[in-house]
Amino acid sequence: MKFSINKNEFLNALGIAGKGIASRSTIPVLSGVYIKTLGTSLELKGTDSERAIRCTVSALIDEDGECVVPERLLYDIVKSFPDAAITMDVDETQALISCDKTSFTLKVFDPADFPAFPDIDVNTKASISFKAFSQAVKRVAKVVSKDQGRPALTGVLITTIPDGMRLVATDSYRLAMDDIPCENPTEGFEALVSGSFMQEVASLPEKEESIEICLSANHVVFTYGSIVFINRRIEARFPNYQQLLTDSYTTRTEFDTAGILAAVRRVGLMSSLSAPIKFDIESSTATALLSTVSQDMGSAEESLSCGVEGENIEIALNHQYVVDGLSSIPTDKVFLETRTSMMPGIFRAQDPERFLYLLMPVRI
Repeated sequence: MKFSINKNEFLNALGIAGKGIASRSTIPVLSGVYIKTLGTSLELKGTDSERAIRCTVSALIDEDGECVVPERLLYDIVKSFPDAAITMDVDETQALISCDKTSFTLKVFDPADFPAFPDIDVNTKASISFKAFSQAVKRVAKVVSKDQGRPALTGVLITTIPDGMRLVATDSYRLAMDDIPCENPTEGFEALVSGSFMQEVASLPEKEESIEICLSANHVVFTYGSIVFINRRIEARFPNYQQLLTDSYTTRTEFDTAGILAAVRRVGLMSSLSAPIKFDIESSTATALLSTVSQDMGSAEESLSCGVEGENIEIALNHQYVVDGLSSIPTDKVFLETRTSMMPGIFRAQDPERFLYLLMPVRI
């Protein structure tokens, strides 16, 4: 097997295939990237047995073949090369990688030991703008739990709604939801997918094209151009989040998004897990007083002008969770909807965006 390839294109393809490779594996061949010639292209694959990724990249093929090379080392080698053509010459035991005046020799794995790429029998499909999908994932997936003992909370729920697609995630303390408008959404489409896996998909370069999401009984398949991501669906029941969402409120407060985010970050310098930020909203003066008290360090407060509809209210929220939510708001204005100090507060983006971020209050 022998081929030549542009450095940056090869590096990008290795980075994509590498997203499917576990950082640690007891099976040596799974630490490698599978490379095979396909006409005028290379096919690269990576897997950790739970997920699998495949992509293609153009190359000048001198001799057909296949190999499995240690992915992390190959990636670092290619990254270290100057911006010039790279040549890779592989036999049964080793790969010679050359660029300009530099060359490396790497031992290779037997490609026969590399797992076959999953052949998934899909039963449901949906297609949506990748740009809109990527933005929604980045807003929503940041709230997934890292507690593997509660698998439902480690995933993002993908469902279709009458006019689009909905992404929802929660760690039981907060919930993020984004609705993406699209034409002719697929009815009955629903899957719970690993949040970290979806973040890997969303990290791909944005192009003006759609991503196709396909479901089988046990897997989800994302296809974006020549790139295919496959992962097992999470077999757990997602919480009944809809009972927490309501359009009714006793107070609706309008903030400038950049202003409230900056204020929360400033006041939060004195905050901690035991010292949440308190929002004291006064309708008669159209102000919101943000404050926190730390027994060990001191206190901080800041008053903000805002638009207030409804009653006065005090509500305390986790500082870092508020920052996470506000930093995801894609509009210039944000609305905080509240009912009582012990009921969830909901931050909503300005129309036409349909992102919301729900926070459980902290007792004060």
